[in-house]
Amino acid sequence: MSTTEDYYTILGVSKTASQDEIKKNYRKLAMQYHPDRNPGDKDAEAKFKDINEAYEVLKDEQKRAAYDRYGHQAFANGMGGAGANPFDGFDFTGSGFADVFSDIFSEFTGQGRSSRKRSYAERGDDVRYDITLTLEEAFAGLEKEISITTSKACETCHGHGTADGKEPPVCQTCNGTGKIRTQQGGFFVFETTCPQCRGTGHVVLEKCKECKGTGKEKIDKSLKIKIPAGIENGTRMRVAGEGEVGKNGGPKGDLYVFISVKHHDTFERDGADLFYEQPISMAKAALGGSFKLKGIDGEDIDVDIKAGTQPFDKIRLKGKGMRYMNSDKRGDLYVQFKVVIPTKLTSEQKECLKKFEESSSEEEKSFWSKFLG
Repeated sequence: MSTTEDYYTILGVSKTASQDEIKKNYRKLAMQYHPDRNPGDKDAEAKFKDINEAYEVLKDEQKRAAYDRYGHQAFANGMGGAGANPFDGFDFTGSGFADVFSDIFSEFTGQGRSSRKRSYAERGDDVRYDITLTLEEAFAGLEKEISITTSKACETCHGHGTADGKEPPVCQTCNGTGKIRTQQGGFFVFETTCPQCRGTGHVVLEKCKECKGTGKEKIDKSLKIKIPAGIENGTRMRVAGEGEVGKNGGPKGDLYVFISVKHHDTFERDGADLFYEQPISMAKAALGGSFKLKGIDGEDIDVDIKAGTQPFDKIRLKGKGMRYMNSDKRGDLYVQFKVVIPTKLTSEQKECLKKFEESSSEEEKSFWSKFLG
């Protein structure tokens, strides 16, 4: 089971719909979201899978009854007996899925099932590029020029991979379908990739010498990538149509830019908030004070230390953190104080602390006795 959405909702029918209504809506949606009509569209592909999953359950009366009673749990962890898997008992030669898709492909091509051909054009591969930023660059955003190695259609063969630059002939072994169908036992039909054309549906008899039959040639390309302010570590940016060239006139793939943000020596980041640890002396913790801190935007920030600050006390500086992506708003900066206890004291310092201990409360005296030995 790949979806948690209600099967009736997916097919756009009510729970009391007849089998004819279910089949009719299924055919309509399957044609609308079929991959051949939506090349390279991942959302349409996911929707197409959900539609098929829903139909495989609702077209079967037993599975539908189990689904009506238990919902998706009817097919989880073996529940529902024979209906545990919505694809159990799938009949590739019966009047269900095969007949429906026979109709669909007939409407696609205007021809019967036997002459169905594989789409000749194929989408190009996606390309990955990694960019590493400093935290300051991630805060401000920037435009960065990058160089990628991608491909374009071979100029000699016009992307066909053939010596004469023309579309290669249809494979005679599979009649252009890219698959071989075999039947066993009079019931099961199996499909395997055609060994002659390797699933392409066409056979290149004589390869282009320039591209060696690939139909494309490598090129180096420069692009300017705009990285938004506030971008986070691990973000993936998609640049449509900047991937590998499609095969045989198919659409180009996409470029995916993966962002890594380097560790910062001063700040730790959590979303749009920043965290900073400031060591302070015992005297500063007791008496209070202030210090300057350079913010992520380069601004000098005056930070006050309250008298009586305890170890690990934290203060919040509102609006001094990172930018939120696609927004002028900023997160906060949290400063945590680390009170540093000296390990070596002069005689004069010890004397001062002993006098302080004598004037302290009993609880404080206990602490200073341990500290001064």
